[in-house]
Amino acid sequence: MSTSHETRWLDAQEQQTWEQLSTMVLRLQPVLSARLQREFGISQFEYLMMARLSEAPGSMLRMSVLATLCGSSLPRLSQAVGRLEKRGWMSRRPDAEDSRYTVAVLTRAGRRELQQVAPSHVDDVREFVFDRLTRAQVRQLGAICQRIVDGLPADDSWPSATPS
Repeated sequence: MSTSHETRWLDAQEQQTWEQLSTMVLRLQPVLSARLQREFGISQFEYLMMARLSEAPGSMLRMSVLATLCGSSLPRLSQAVGRLEKRGWMSRRPDAEDSRYTVAVLTRAGRRELQQVAPSHVDDVREFVFDRLTRAQVRQLGAICQRIVDGLPADDSWPSATPS
């Protein structure tokens, strides 16, 4: 494969930092998911879907938007929504604004379940992330994450920060 530019290889510090970041991301999600699965029978991904819906107006979002917010493909999201529908925690229906789209809805039972799960999940996030950092490091981490996210390619299904 030929490229029109010369590769800017990572220096030793950048390589070490990249490996640390990759390892943290890859290891943190399964740890959080294992605890949720063991205590509540749901995955980190299912919890994230429910949490994102709980924060949305009317506890509903288009499936495509929810997939983006959860870093998921639409097929994976659809399977997970199906599992939560069987438990009565989520439902799907046509979008009232445009029936070509489907919206996912957090049900009352789903909101109650989320209220049961959230304290335990927050305790885990605090234990594995925030209790290990100073307040200044938390601010730095937030700023670093936002800067990286801001540099990622645009995604049209991501909700805009300003009303359109």
